Amino acid sequence: MNANAIVQKLWRLCTVLRKDGITYQQYVTELTYLLFLKMMAERNREAGSLPKTMRWADLVQANGVAKLDLYRTTLLTFGSLSTRLGKDDIIVMPPSDSASASERKRYTQARPLPDLVQKIFEGSSTFIREAQNLTTLVKAIDELDWFSEERDQFGDLYEGLLEKNAEETKRGAGQYFTPRVLIELLVRLMQPKPGEVIQDPASGTGGFLVAADRYMRARTNDYLMLSAQEQDFQKIHAIRGMENVPGTLRLLLMNLYLHNIDSSHVDLGDTLSNKGKALGRADLILTNPPFGPAGGVPTRDDLSITATVSSYQLPFVEHCLRALESNGRAAIVVPDNVLFEEGRGKALRQMIMDQCNLHTILRLPTGIFYAQGVKTNVIFFNRGKSETSNTKFVWFYDLRTGMPRFGKTTPITAAHFEGFEKAFGTSPWGTERGPDEGETGRWRRFSREEIAARSDNLDISWLREAEEDVEKGLTEPEDITAAILGHLQAAMLEIDALTAELGLPGAYE
Repeated sequence: MNANAIVQKLWRLCTVLRKDGITYQQYVTELTYLLFLKMMAERNREAGSLPKTMRWADLVQANGVAKLDLYRTTLLTFGSLSTRLGKDDIIVMPPSDSASASERKRYTQARPLPDLVQKIFEGSSTFIREAQNLTTLVKAIDELDWFSEERDQFGDLYEGLLEKNAEETKRGAGQYFTPRVLIELLVRLMQPKPGEVIQDPASGTGGFLVAADRYMRARTNDYLMLSAQEQDFQKIHAIRGMENVPGTLRLLLMNLYLHNIDSSHVDLGDTLSNKGKALGRADLILTNPPFGPAGGVPTRDDLSITATVSSYQLPFVEHCLRALESNGRAAIVVPDNVLFEEGRGKALRQMIMDQCNLHTILRLPTGIFYAQGVKTNVIFFNRGKSETSNTKFVWFYDLRTGMPRFGKTTPITAAHFEGFEKAFGTSPWGTERGPDEGETGRWRRFSREEIAARSDNLDISWLREAEEDVEKGLTEPEDITAAILGHLQAAMLEIDALTAELGLPGAYE
């Protein structure tokens, strides 16, 4: 059974659990717990990592209420940071006040659960109330033939579940899910290389990190073409990320684990706080940061332009700029207001064009972030060796005008990006360009002087089409709702920018 068929089968089980009052997000979380236990068994990693009586076989063999009780106990045990495994693989809990000296000594000498287990199960609990529902879920997972064709297809299966969750919960853009076709495009264009530090400061469920690792493995025979020292770097030190939502971090860690990626440098935290500085410098940054109000200004002490900006997008872009090594490159998804906003937005654009070569802007079609609806772009830049005048020309590709309004009923595919990929060229630094297509084409070049004459406004469009004509073709309620939501969110971003420009109390200083 291939990964897509397994995804569909597991997803259909969600309808069973809906009777237990379980949401799609909670369902994927439950699957994360169960699939982790299953995979520890499949890969013979239970010994020394998981205590006896709390392994997959124990859960399968338990019956009825006893199964549910065991599952709850397992989650409670694994979710406690103070839980320990002793030499005999028996759970050792923190000693009570009345514990003997020998009990206390045994506890202090015991070793902790592996970090990954602690991170995935920290604070875990189950939403399942009916024992029969758990039995149905465990039976289905246990009976599926995961590896009949390819041992590593399980990682793709889990990514498929994350994608289904993003579609159903309508929480895709920025926080949980970036369309795989866009992730794979950006990775191909940026060409991550072994030996580079690759960072996603808003990791979500790990799409960019997994795709970058997969790209490098495919070109090095699963890293076997590298020296032992180079392999060690790739497996432990190359991938770095941060995620601010605990539940999403759980899914991220599971995704990395299933793709055999070490998560030592992936952590829970706010990138816009001083903890974000711990991500360090990077040779390549691939990210789709969250958009909209952040509920407060960044607490980072090294952000100069956006220190008083209380939305996500501008401070995240400044973080990426500051985190890049010399000649490091970045591809960042941003909403339209980053291209035109005055005040701090304009100052940030000037900073990028001075300190970096902002060589390409891709105007994305409407609707590819199905739930969000906000109009988005990808900005590509490389950190310069000097601090001034690094941008000479900016190339724009308009993949928005004249395109269908993508959504659940009209998904975007790799074929839609073929023209842009050809125009972008084969250099990840943007040094090989297709010819300017003029006013009737999608690919055009503007000089730094032309952009300065526009007051450094990068919201440049030359093709014309009434957006309402595109939206007249929408028929599905989901797509119509997404279009309305997109207009409302775009209006809110513009109101925030105007508030900042007028110096009124609000989103900005």
